[in-house]
Amino acid sequence: MGEEGQPVQLIDCDLEEADLSELTLDGWLFERCDLRNADLTSAKLDGTAWQSCRASQANFSSADLSDARFFSSDLNNSDFRMAILHAASFENCKLTGADLSEARAIDVRFAETLLISARLPAFSFHKQQLTKIDFSHAEMRKCDFRKAIFDECSLRDANLEGARFDGADLRGADLGGLRLIDARPFRGATISPSQASELLGELGLKVV
Repeated sequence: MGEEGQPVQLIDCDLEEADLSELTLDGWLFERCDLRNADLTSAKLDGTAWQSCRASQANFSSADLSDARFFSSDLNNSDFRMAILHAASFENCKLTGADLSEARAIDVRFAETLLISARLPAFSFHKQQLTKIDFSHAEMRKCDFRKAIFDECSLRDANLEGARFDGADLRGADLGGLRLIDARPFRGATISPSQASELLGELGLKVV
């Protein structure tokens, strides 16, 4: 914390390739900072805020990011393996190729975010409103989408083996690349007539 208990605010700082591992930075505010290839392994980042930062290929593995907020930040190919992401949020961010495997992520939120080719196995999106999220080609085995509502999202060519969609509303999702033979995880979900027609089209059938 800064003077008189105020949070430290870093603006336009060059932290590229910086070693911030294991540091305690709870509550810090990062605005327009360059953290590309920075090492934040096991750092304490509870309640931090990240606005318009560049942090591609940054290492957040095993860091505590509880209640952290990321806005309009580039986190492409970043490493969040085994990070604590309880109640963390990502809005209008780029997480293409990011690895969130084994992250502890209760009530983590994404909105208007690219998660193309990201790794999010076993994440829970139970009852969430998912808006403008691109999960194309993502690794999402055993994810929990029960009762989730998809709005302008993409699941195109994502790996959804073992995922659950009971009660989910998929009418606002791009299901491109899904074949009827792969549709078992979607049992109990709601899809649109056009989506059903597309799936049946894979078998050479027409809906009239």
